[in-house]
Amino acid sequence: MAFMHEKLDVYRLALLYTKWALEHSRTLPSKDRIARDQWIRAATSIPLNIAEGNGKTAANDRRRFFEIARGSVLECAAIQDILVLSHALDESISVERKGMLDRVAGMLTRLGGRGYRDCPR
Repeated sequence: MAFMHEKLDVYRLALLYTKWALEHSRTLPSKDRIARDQWIRAATSIPLNIAEGNGKTAANDRRRFFEIARGSVLECAAIQDILVLSHALDESISVERKGMLDRVAGMLTRLGGRGYRDCPR
């Protein structure tokens, strides 16, 4: 028996990203320990919040969890920037994985049913 969130493309894509982040984080030098630990937390937060949000029946609750997951996506992108600056992550690999994160963010925006472009600047 599958849970409903397991059928979502965004959940499966988030798991693929999380798997890559966990595997790559093991190769980071000890000087990048703080970024690594934060990256693991942010990456695992994405599928966890998708699963929890998808289980909510109230639209506002669902939206809130999808927004939290989207925030974790953006955090992962920023962590990758830091890892590129510290030469712990190749920039071309980061660009490739940011493409994956961008897809996840777009899917979460649609699932949340709210346009992020309308947020106050």
